[in-house]
Amino acid sequence: MMTPTARRTYAPRGKTPVQKCWARHGRVSAISAVTVSPVRRRPGLYFRLLPDNRGARAEDTVSFLKELRRHLRGPITVIWDRSVIHDRSRAVRAWLAKHPEVRTERFPGYAPELNPDEYVWSHAKYAGLANYAAPDLKALREAAGNHLRVLRQDRKLLRSFIDHAHLVWDRRKLRSICRTQ
Repeated sequence: MMTPTARRTYAPRGKTPVQKCWARHGRVSAISAVTVSPVRRRPGLYFRLLPDNRGARAEDTVSFLKELRRHLRGPITVIWDRSVIHDRSRAVRAWLAKHPEVRTERFPGYAPELNPDEYVWSHAKYAGLANYAAPDLKALREAAGNHLRVLRQDRKLLRSFIDHAHLVWDRRKLRSICRTQ
């Protein structure tokens, strides 16, 4: 969102930090997946920033799944929340019907603590982009993309998101965890 997420910060004693911004309503939405290699158990992060001021749609999910499929070899199991744009939409169901190598599972309802991708977005919003007042959507898009590219390289942090979710790993089933934000 263009309105910054205010977090605690350090300031000299007696000097309250002031973050100047104005009421803005622009946003950059994204779709992402935390992946785990079934053999090497290596974490990965794939993401796509969507057009400005637009939420994720079923077509975005299909497009992202196609891209994910090009990058990951072998069968994929996608575990996602119960959003309508996931496997309940016609477009996604039609694509999945043509690609039996891509299986889907759902997280239980109202259980974001089980989804490692929730921790990616929490980290992005409350650590990487906290207190950032972007001057415009282009700057916000650039900052979000840069933070996610850096996060993609930090395998220890990605592993901590996976470990914190307390998922039971079955090497044959778990390959990818997908979420839109």
